[in-house]
Amino acid sequence: MCDPCASVLSCARENLLPLARKHLLPLALDHLLPILKEAVNMIRGVPNDEIAHMKHELETIEEFIHQADKMADAEEYNPSDGTREKIKQLIEASFRIQDVIDEYINCVEQQLPDPGCATVASEYVKTKILRLQIAHDIQIIKSRITEIKDTSSETNHEGSSSSAINPNATLLQNLRKAPFYLKEADVVGFEKPRDKLIDWLVKGRDELTVVSVVAMGGQGKTTLAKKVFDQVKGQFDYHVWITVSQSYNIEELLREMLKELCKQQNFSPPEMIHEMNKELLVEKVRNYLQEKRYVVVFDDVWNNSPFWADIKFAMSDKQKGCRILITTRIMDVATSCRESSFVEIHELKGLDDEQSLKLFNKKAFYDLEECCPDNLIDISSKIVKKCGGLPLAIVVTGGLLCKNRNAIEWYKFNDNIKPKLKKDSVINTFLVLSYHDLSYNLKSCLLYFGIYPEDWEVYSTRLIRQWIAEGFVKEEEGMTLEEVAEGYLTELIHRSLVQVVSIKIDGRAKSCRVHDLVHDMILKKFEDLSFCKNISEDGQSALNGIVRRLSITTNLDNLMESNESSQVRSLLVPNPYTLHESVVRKITTKFKLLKVFDAELARGIEVPEDLGSLNHLKYFSIMKPYDYETVLPKSIGMLENLETLDLTGIAVYHLPKEICKLRKLRHFLVGRSLSLVQLKDCIGGMTSLQTLRMLYLKQDESEDDIVEAIKELGKLKQLKELGLRSLDRKFMSVISSSINKLQQMEKLTLVEYLGYKDYYTFDDLNLNLPKLRYFALKGNLEKLPNWISKLPNLVSLKLNSSRLREDSMKLLKSMPNLMSISFLLDAYLGKTLHFQNEWFKNLKELRLEYVKYLKDILIDHGALPSLEKLSISEAPELKTLPTGIQRLKKLEYLTIRFMSEKFTQNFLLNGGQDHWIFKQVPFVRIYCPNAAFIGGSRS
Repeated sequence: MCDPCASVLSCARENLLPLARKHLLPLALDHLLPILKEAVNMIRGVPNDEIAHMKHELETIEEFIHQADKMADAEEYNPSDGTREKIKQLIEASFRIQDVIDEYINCVEQQLPDPGCATVASEYVKTKILRLQIAHDIQIIKSRITEIKDTSSETNHEGSSSSAINPNATLLQNLRKAPFYLKEADVVGFEKPRDKLIDWLVKGRDELTVVSVVAMGGQGKTTLAKKVFDQVKGQFDYHVWITVSQSYNIEELLREMLKELCKQQNFSPPEMIHEMNKELLVEKVRNYLQEKRYVVVFDDVWNNSPFWADIKFAMSDKQKGCRILITTRIMDVATSCRESSFVEIHELKGLDDEQSLKLFNKKAFYDLEECCPDNLIDISSKIVKKCGGLPLAIVVTGGLLCKNRNAIEWYKFNDNIKPKLKKDSVINTFLVLSYHDLSYNLKSCLLYFGIYPEDWEVYSTRLIRQWIAEGFVKEEEGMTLEEVAEGYLTELIHRSLVQVVSIKIDGRAKSCRVHDLVHDMILKKFEDLSFCKNISEDGQSALNGIVRRLSITTNLDNLMESNESSQVRSLLVPNPYTLHESVVRKITTKFKLLKVFDAELARGIEVPEDLGSLNHLKYFSIMKPYDYETVLPKSIGMLENLETLDLTGIAVYHLPKEICKLRKLRHFLVGRSLSLVQLKDCIGGMTSLQTLRMLYLKQDESEDDIVEAIKELGKLKQLKELGLRSLDRKFMSVISSSINKLQQMEKLTLVEYLGYKDYYTFDDLNLNLPKLRYFALKGNLEKLPNWISKLPNLVSLKLNSSRLREDSMKLLKSMPNLMSISFLLDAYLGKTLHFQNEWFKNLKELRLEYVKYLKDILIDHGALPSLEKLSISEAPELKTLPTGIQRLKKLEYLTIRFMSEKFTQNFLLNGGQDHWIFKQVPFVRIYCPNAAFIGGSRS
């Protein structure tokens, strides 16, 4: 076994596990494990059987560390300053392990000469010397860890009772009991969800139905469930409330159910109930529920797989309208029940401003008839706003302030509300429980949200690519890393730790963020784990101690004067902030091991000539003012590990030929200025590419060169997203041929040359892409081609400037997965659009913009049954709302803009703001000349 590998494994087994068992360093250990695994996977020259052995050992360590970490945080661990310093030392040691391994890998990758090269011997000697140096470094690290261990106080937790293991247990029990003692008037904002849940429980189908309430901790799930339970329990023969919690014993849970069922029948529990095994308890419970209508509440369920597998066989279903009500933070808990039952799911949202203020007033002014004094009205609104609609935060805040109603003190509180809420044991307990229910890699993914400012909307694709570059994403057989990472994001959303801001038409998250209090918890973890340092204009700017990631939200230009950390792996500067020369000139010398660079450079600052020295870089996204060209250095070709190159924020007209060396590139994004022909000699060799956009065909380039470049595209077998513009009809045949070879394609954008006005650029295009989901086409069509209707998985179709002259909807009407259609900027020149019975059963969104000849939109009964969004703008010949719009029972959003005077007159004659459409559709926005009508049933 090579020295570095042996030392790493020995270090872990001999020293880290004893420390973990004493719970001294639990927060650091889950970040050490992926580093160790990276070492095993990356160091070369180790036999396969030894690698397999080390992986097995490390997996054992992983499980133990995960459990030890959970137990340690459950103890409400509050280390002294000295212990915290020891934790920092171990974190620093673990980072050093990663650094020396990366240095070794870097040396090996740069020193692999051809076998016949005369420098083989000298390079071999250099590599051996470096390995000896690494072994020496690891021995120093090992000694440091041993020193930490020897100076740590001995703590023995063996034989601890459950209450000793978790001092927060009593607090949590009291929190869960609290809803049982609430008065009706104490509950705010639950009227609509309460009514929905009651309908699901007492009405509807006869078959057993599982109703779930899903939300983050502190959102009020238990309170709502208790309110509903009290109102419906009289309509059932049996009504049972069971608190499940994070760790539960299925036998004890079944015994509790059985005892309650016996009590409600005035029977004594069966003899020897405490000796019954699971199978017998399931049988007993099932027998009691036979031929009865029952409702059972399972409150605070965490684990989807074991729980439902454990409990479902006890739930008898004789089609008597039986119901199960589950509260959970995790969406998968709710959806897992679908395998054997009907399921209804309600995602509980935060309170709006009015509801939040009402709840706050109940707590802060309980002795003033819940009326806020005049001098506190303004500051109350500001304080409540910072609670983000979270009922628990509002209740805690109201409780803190009710004892002192001095306005000056309240303004001081408002300035420091987040630190005060962070310190509150109730809120902290809820958030930390959710955090530590995550695997170590999911913890890292969640922590990454803290690199972005509070309330920042993060685009999912950007976040996922950064996670991959950081090494947070594990490989899974049969899936790309991007697919695995998207699964991680989905899990964090389903666990109610991440909030979805916008969604794609197919329901996947387009952008997201975390709640303010979750963001604050993450920042506290940054301190504990040295995960990231945030530098802002109003915060600490010196990089004291170890810095692994750096997030800069200031335009100060003197950041690097006292900051010389060489261990930074990620540098993020979110817009509108920019990097100045003082930082840029030192990046390539001080941040040699940088993996992620995502920043905007200040005006006049150029990309460093020695950019290629950052050979660990995997993610590079750069922005600059777009008013002049950015020149990329030739050394960019040395970034052989680069996976994402995002140049959409700069004007780059020429690429150095060295770009051809980036064979690991997965995502290549450029703006509007780069010609495909520049890549003709190398693009075909970039076979790892999944994303390539937006390249254009320059009209004054050689046709032979253009054809050659297009043919090279056909070699990118992994490509999933492609964008091409400035296309000419004469190349459609070769474009079709090349694109049809890309059978993994999911998203395609094609744009014609802007100079073409009167001939049909895309009539010769013929595509056969079975996985294509999103298709956008800008350019003239004589008619909609038949092959579009044969794309089986097409979700979204966007046509722009297509100038279609006939009703093309008939061709698309039966596409099974089509959810969105957009006709934009003269895409349709016809006078009528007629949607007939059973057309577009799954269409959710229809956009019609600048349809200047359209006079009538007809919607027959049974057409567009799933439509949720309808947007019509700049249709000057359209005089009324679409005929039959009242038949769209699922329509949620109606937007009509820039219509004619005649449309305004007709709308006013039919009621204007009192038009019936506002009562049927939840959100309506109609903008006409000299008038605007805004409303809806939920507005």
